[in-house]
Order: sequence, then C-alpha cells, then structure tokens
Amino acid sequence: MSNPSEFFPTGKIKSKILSQLLNKYCSSKIDDRVILGSEIGEDAAVIDMGDKYLVAKTDPITFLDYKPGIYNNIGFWVVNVNVNDVACCGAIPKWFQTTILLPEKGTTEELIEKTFKEIHETCKNLGISVVGGHTEITVGLDKPMAIGCLMGEVEKDKLVKTSGAKVGDAIILTKGIVIEGTSIIATEKERELLERGLDKQFIERCKQFIYDPGISVLKEAILANQNFKIHSMHDPTEGGIATALAEISIASDTGVLIEREKINIFPESEELFKLYNLNILNTITSGSLLICLDEKDSEDLVNLLQENNINANVIGIIVPKDKGLKIKEKNNEILLLEYSEIDEIIKIFQ
Repeated sequence: MSNPSEFFPTGKIKSKILSQLLNKYCSSKIDDRVILGSEIGEDAAVIDMGDKYLVAKTDPITFLDYKPGIYNNIGFWVVNVNVNDVACCGAIPKWFQTTILLPEKGTTEELIEKTFKEIHETCKNLGISVVGGHTEITVGLDKPMAIGCLMGEVEKDKLVKTSGAKVGDAIILTKGIVIEGTSIIATEKERELLERGLDKQFIERCKQFIYDPGISVLKEAILANQNFKIHSMHDPTEGGIATALAEISIASDTGVLIEREKINIFPESEELFKLYNLNILNTITSGSLLICLDEKDSEDLVNLLQENNINANVIGIIVPKDKGLKIKEKNNEILLLEYSEIDEIIKIFQ
C-alpha cells in the first residue's frame, strides 16, 4: 500500500509527471491520420478526415458542490468547457456527447430533467447536435458529475495549436480573468458571504458571471481565427492564467513576459478574492481567451474584438525560452511568474 504522503493532491497532475506518462503510454503513431494527439498544453486531438480536420475533446465537471434541491448549472458548464477547447483549435463545434453520473442520495427526476434540458438548450444555442451519451446513478458519489465529449471540424489551413506561439508574438487576453472562479465562489459560499455582510445583489451578480461576461470563448475565437493568422490560442482553466501561460510556454518551447497592470480583473472578483485570500493568477478562469499572433496585427485584432463588445488588450509578449516565465509588476519589478497545477479554488472547499 502506498504511503499517504505519496498521494497526489486535488487538481491537475503535475506537467512533468503527465509528460512522462504520455511519452510512455500514449502513442498517436498507430494511425497516421492523427495530426495531434496527447501533448502537454494542447487543448484537443486533431484527426485528418480528408478535406477537413476533426477536432475532439473530452472534459469533466466535477468540482461543483451539491446539496439536494440545489441545482448548479452543470449542463451549461459541461458543454461550454468542452466548446472552449475545441474553439481554441480554430474549429467549429458540431457534435456533443455526455456521461452523467448521479449520486444515490438526492437524485430526483427534476434534477435529471434539468440537466438534460440544459445540455440540449446550450448545444442548440451554439449550433451543436447532441448525438448520445450515458446517464446512471452511481455508488459512492456525493454530487453529480458530467463528462463531455465534443467534436468539431476545421479547415486545414485554419487549425490553431497551442504550440504555435512564436517569439515576438503579442499575447492578447479577452474579457478578464477568474470569471469562472468568481461564479464558483459566489455560488458555493453564498450563505457565508451573506453572513459576512455582502449585499445579496452583489452576490447574485457574481453568480451570474458564467453568463455575463460569460465562460464561453467561442465568439472571440471564431472572430480572431476568421480574420487573422493566429499562431496560438489557449483557454485558461485549472491553475488560472499563470498555468495557461506556462502551458503555452511548454508547448511552444518559448518564454513569456506579461504585465500585471494589463490584466483585466473585475471589481467583483477583486473583492471576493481578497476576502478569501486567493492568488488571483492561479485560480480557475474559463471565460478568458489567450491569443498569440504577430505583434503587427495585435492592435487590429483588439479593435475588432472591442467593436464586437468583447473586452481585449495586449498583456505581454512571447520571448525566447531562456528568458523564462516572467511578470512585470506595477512597480516595474520583473519577477518569476509562478504557477501551480493545484488550483487556488480548492482552498474554499477545505
């Protein structure tokens, strides 16, 4: 039996360990139609289907707290987190499947129907066909879990890889960070926040962050890829923007220099994160999109996004690998950009 001290913590497996496992066991060379398989930092698999590439992604929703009678938008969430990763490859999402695992206690017909309805309505609004899945009540669970599998397609000359970032590229951030994290905190800690004296309308606003400004990056990904030569796109999730930038760096064999004051943080997010003393750069942040492209095109892309009501700005540049991962603080001091696969949001559940 393993010593408890050897057990892994909650969150992503460390990149070094995952890389070793992928190299040892996950071969994509069996079928030469596999253009992109399992690689650190890449958002989805890419398969050559003839005139187009098929892009395939699977991602779960497992972190949402659950109390009988309280519904936490799991259907909306599981569709969108998969859509984001397919969109980051430049693809249009087309076909969705999901496995829904429900707890023995607290599962009602209403919960099941709401989950189905939310998945189907979210997919319908995004032009995605629901093509199957599996639903069961599972022994040992204390909350619902949903695992999505999404497929999309992309023209071959429009495929975008995380590894495509190039030295000198501008790094654009859309919307702002911790959109997802803000909603999770407000949803899971609503009663505690009320007890601390926060206004109910403020809390409700934070809960609604998943819808406005929203956790989907599909619109900005399509706008960017249809109008510019995009070198890399990445959707920051667990570990926040810092880990996402590290994943771009690892995948593209480059370094990164960003400026803290250029990173947009919503006032509501700042208030909640100060309250719980969380590192805002290392917290789950679906809803933001990182886009790397030639610096000369960056201003035009920012303008296009803003014309389409998507906040965006340049937050840094891709630098040579030997420059490492760095962040320029507001006092102009340049420090190491620290990241961790263990997301800060875990602290609110401990």
